[in-house]
Amino acid sequence: MVASDIRLRPARPADLTAVDALFAHSYARLLRADYPPSVLVTAVPLLARAQPVLLASGRYWLAEGQDGILGAGGWSLRAPGQGEIRHLVTHASRIREGIGTAILRRVIDQAREEGVTRLDCLATRTAVPFYESVGFRRLGEVDVPLRPGIGFPAVRMVLGAE
Repeated sequence: MVASDIRLRPARPADLTAVDALFAHSYARLLRADYPPSVLVTAVPLLARAQPVLLASGRYWLAEGQDGILGAGGWSLRAPGQGEIRHLVTHASRIREGIGTAILRRVIDQAREEGVTRLDCLATRTAVPFYESVGFRRLGEVDVPLRPGIGFPAVRMVLGAE
């Protein structure tokens, strides 16, 4: 259960700087245990960028508390009935407080309301147990191309219909 002083709201384009800061802070800290420094030094600066179109989509959610934005995450429609989880993260100092779960549940509910029966996810190695805890299944390891010559190891996961 997420703390009562935290509220979820749709992101807005004006949140770009704050979401970028959340990504940069949290990814750099949370991924250390599962990725070598050589991957983090090249990948985190590329991963830690919010997508303006996503922030304006109405499908990206922020968890706010007294200290500002404590979590973020959303989804995109990929095909009829199919969506993809996008950039879900919790502030590194606030993990295991239910913030990420609250965001993900809101995302899943919204996607279902829009007719999505399958949600795909490219999870970091660090996030795999979290996604499994809400019912996602592993499909296999993938290397996500971030730029020519720069890939990021991830795990493809799915929730819902095959």
